[in-house]
Amino acid sequence: MGLNIKPLADRVLVEPKEAETKTASGIIIPDNAKEKPQKGTVIAIGNGKKDEPLTVKVGDTVLYGKYGGTELKLEGKDYLMMRESDILAII
Repeated sequence: MGLNIKPLADRVLVEPKEAETKTASGIIIPDNAKEKPQKGTVIAIGNGKKDEPLTVKVGDTVLYGKYGGTELKLEGKDYLMMRESDILAII
């Protein structure tokens, strides 16, 4: 991958999954009604804090809070930079 960014300390760079465009029953969701995705893939991780190594690794699919992280746009793609504590679960 050509992305050249290294998060510091306990920060994690996540690429959010695309928002759902259809419901389970097949109804198309308009753009203004789509919810922010809360699932994404870990792209890069920091080194962790002293005595607190990171538990996530690059490639993990994670769930995070709806308003967690800081939105970034790098090389035309959207990413979220967040602390590992903002991640709720690895799936």
